[in-house]
Amino acid sequence: MPRQLPSVLTPPDWLVRNLRPQQAPMPWAAAARAAIALALPLAIGLAAGEPAYGALASMGALSGVIGDTADAYRMRIFNIAVPQLFGAIGVTIGSLVYGHGWVAVGAVTGVALVSGMISTIGAVASVSSLLLLLNCSIGAGLPLPGSWWLAPVLMSGGGLLVLALALLAWPLRSGIPERAAVAHTYRTVADLLAATGTERYVDIRLAVTQSLNQSYDLALARRAFHHGRNPELARLLAQLNAITPVIEAAPAAHQFDEPLAPEVPDAVRHLADAVETGCTGPMGLSLPVPTNETARAVDHALRHAADVVSDRSAGKASLHNVDDRLGRPAALRVRATRASRNVLLSAASWRYGLRLALCIGLAQALVSLVPVPRSYWVALTITFVMKPDFGSVFSRALLRALGTVAGLVVAAFVLALVPLGWWDVPVMFVLGPLIPALGPRGYGYQTAAVTPVILLLSDVLNHLGTALLVPRLVDSLIGCAIALVAGYLLWPESWHTRVGDRLADAVADTARYVEYAFGTDVDPAARARMRRRLYRDLSAIRTEFQRALSEPPPSGRRAAAWLPLVVAVERIVDATTAAGVRIRHGAQRPSPAEISHVALQLRELSDGLRETDTLVAVRTDLTGPAGSVLEPLRQEVAAARAIASPH
Repeated sequence: MPRQLPSVLTPPDWLVRNLRPQQAPMPWAAAARAAIALALPLAIGLAAGEPAYGALASMGALSGVIGDTADAYRMRIFNIAVPQLFGAIGVTIGSLVYGHGWVAVGAVTGVALVSGMISTIGAVASVSSLLLLLNCSIGAGLPLPGSWWLAPVLMSGGGLLVLALALLAWPLRSGIPERAAVAHTYRTVADLLAATGTERYVDIRLAVTQSLNQSYDLALARRAFHHGRNPELARLLAQLNAITPVIEAAPAAHQFDEPLAPEVPDAVRHLADAVETGCTGPMGLSLPVPTNETARAVDHALRHAADVVSDRSAGKASLHNVDDRLGRPAALRVRATRASRNVLLSAASWRYGLRLALCIGLAQALVSLVPVPRSYWVALTITFVMKPDFGSVFSRALLRALGTVAGLVVAAFVLALVPLGWWDVPVMFVLGPLIPALGPRGYGYQTAAVTPVILLLSDVLNHLGTALLVPRLVDSLIGCAIALVAGYLLWPESWHTRVGDRLADAVADTARYVEYAFGTDVDPAARARMRRRLYRDLSAIRTEFQRALSEPPPSGRRAAAWLPLVVAVERIVDATTAAGVRIRHGAQRPSPAEISHVALQLRELSDGLRETDTLVAVRTDLTGPAGSVLEPLRQEVAAARAIASPH
């Protein structure tokens, strides 16, 4: 009996995953900006004799600090400035309906519907919709000082202060974040080549996908600002294009379970140093003599990448064709129209918008009928917990409650010992940097850092001191309960809708990739885009599965059962890429019938995934010519279909 006691006391895996802090470097620059942006408006307000105005500006700065996550300077404009515009609209609507009972309930619920729908567009839209609803809830639940227009101006001004601080070094560091991102991609690829034939390969390949996605996002976002040709930007995109054949050759090398010579990853690291420093000229690579078709593919890809990095003839050709390979982003108006149409016609955006509106409507109706102190915190809690791209609703509700309790301990100490007035400024200067420092560690840690900051600013507005603490906790718990019941428990099919269909789409896209990759008339750039899009989708799906693992049964158990299938699909894409590389370097091309047979098996698997939440047995017949280049691919498809079964 005593031997069973430790297992009884051991917390479940889903709870451990929720509480485990994520690894992240200390963002010193963001911490310094947070300290200045949160303390300076408060100091100016105190000096002007209007501390409430300073507190409002610091609240606006807080939203800018939370959104200050981009590396590239141009992306900071989008990530901070655009959400401030939506935040100003939100607080204006909230202020105009403050104290109007059911009118306020209807207005905030309508804003919640719009916010939920537009949050599905992308990262910037997600932050903008979050700030729209947050500020609307604040305006509708808190009497703000001054005229109706003053709060939007002050809060937007605080957010723009963060942007101004974030852009101070732009003239001196223009282009450096993008170069650093591309160099990091090269170094990650070097780690991938060093891991071929080992168990570390899968994890590092995921890191390569994430790094490549980030580099392309930064480079393409920067190109959206340039209507003409920018030589430095074209060079960065060409360097990203040049590393793609190296990435494609890695699965072929990994198939043989033999590590590459150390000179190969060392050569890629040498190229990474040249990319980061902007060095051109002969690279002086020292590569072993290739002995088979896979080694020839790696050697050829590396020498091409070296030509591009050194700006030699092949590199100049790549620079010239960079727009043809990637495609220039559409005009902003075209993208906005396309996004609006997709949102209005998307069942997923309507589903999430209605879920969020239901939760916010219940919260607003509750605080209108029951005198709940600090009632706007109920809606704020729901908004944070219900964000679909921030993780599991269940996990965020749990972490929100735990983070609030931890933050209240700090807030109680500050409110009890620090008198109102100028002492608030140094306290804010100390508390502010904790937000960017703890935010990347997890949502619970971020909540613990944000809570004392908001309570200190609220105390400047209302002078309630420690009386804020218990209402803040009660409001958070009410919000978490509403989100769990109305936004989670009432939608039991949400996990399959969010993940199962997306995995089925990825399998169908993999079937199309198999058919295209082995065609006789294949555009290399189109093939690379298909592969990159597949890996990006699979990376997002894997992230969604990892989030589902943090939920208690049955969702967590179901995610654990399905996750091996995600890995199997990734291996299918790898095997397809490896076969294509071998064909381009001497292997015999498979027959159309052989290709069609593999694609058919994948489409059958995709159709089966759409029809059930439970993995069921699927019959398969995967045979082909002995010694075919597709034999490893057939084995991976057979393994995937074997996983799609109860046992």
